[in-house]
Amino acid sequence: MDCVFCSIIAGQLPARFVHQDDRAVAFLDINPLRRGHTLVVPRLHVVDLTSDGAAEAVASLAPALQAVSRLLIERLPADGISLLQANRAAGGQEVFHLHFHLVPRWSGDRPLNDWTKDPEAGTALDAIHLQLSGGTS
Repeated sequence: MDCVFCSIIAGQLPARFVHQDDRAVAFLDINPLRRGHTLVVPRLHVVDLTSDGAAEAVASLAPALQAVSRLLIERLPADGISLLQANRAAGGQEVFHLHFHLVPRWSGDRPLNDWTKDPEAGTALDAIHLQLSGGTS
């Protein structure tokens, strides 16, 4: 299987993890839309919401989605969170392993329909990871 997220989960590719449990991992997006933009990914490979096993995978992600949302609100601190998810190429999915984007938001920031990458957030990944992980990997 040639899946970048499966490789990250298996420890074959590096990632800045902010949460891990039996069913999910969460790591900073390397092309963030905002500071702290995090991907929440099931450990089980499921392609998208239309795939067999997707309902169970989504349900298993709920604790991680909540924990990471709280982490982003408390430690960044963010004023809010946008939850984004895409399915299939036409829907904007780029990695074909089910995942959710948690995008921290601040009052007055630019609209999320502006998908321009945030270069400052990209250069601050290590510092943001340290801030969110409490200094642990």
